Amino acid sequence: MTDATRPYRLMALNNAWSNARFYHAMRGMGPVEFRQKRPGFFPSLRATMNHILTVDLYYIDALTGGDQGRALRDREETRDVAALAVAQAESDARLTAFCEALTPEMLAETRVTERESGPVPEKVERLLLHLFQHQIHHRGQAHVQLQTTGILPPQLDEFYLDYDRAPSARDYLD
Repeated sequence: MTDATRPYRLMALNNAWSNARFYHAMRGMGPVEFRQKRPGFFPSLRATMNHILTVDLYYIDALTGGDQGRALRDREETRDVAALAVAQAESDARLTAFCEALTPEMLAETRVTERESGPVPEKVERLLLHLFQHQIHHRGQAHVQLQTTGILPPQLDEFYLDYDRAPSARDYLD
């Protein structure tokens, strides 16, 4: 019998690794460069990375039965790369812990997301899939934004396969 929760745990670990690797590449970036206008859906690396964290916090709150809901969307932008890296790592740890505790039954449960139009129940499995897709989508945009700074963006797809797994990914996978 396969473990229906394993892919979610792996995606949470991949997400944490990708964020850690991305923030490592940005280490030393100053506040001016971090907020400088760049191509993308959001106008800067700071705005893009804050958006990723804000949406992570919103969905993790819903998944864990929190009560912050839409108020999380009004959080003040973190302006410092290092501080944002710490906040993202804490969020990633919460998401990983949630996924580590998942059971097949939990995947079918619903959680309420607070929307502008009111509360909307969503299946846990779909919330998680959406959250992982959201992270990948915007991290891809940040990847291009980082490249415009002259910093070589890190390879983020060398996580799962034995063939080309990045050495740092081994710290996340068994």
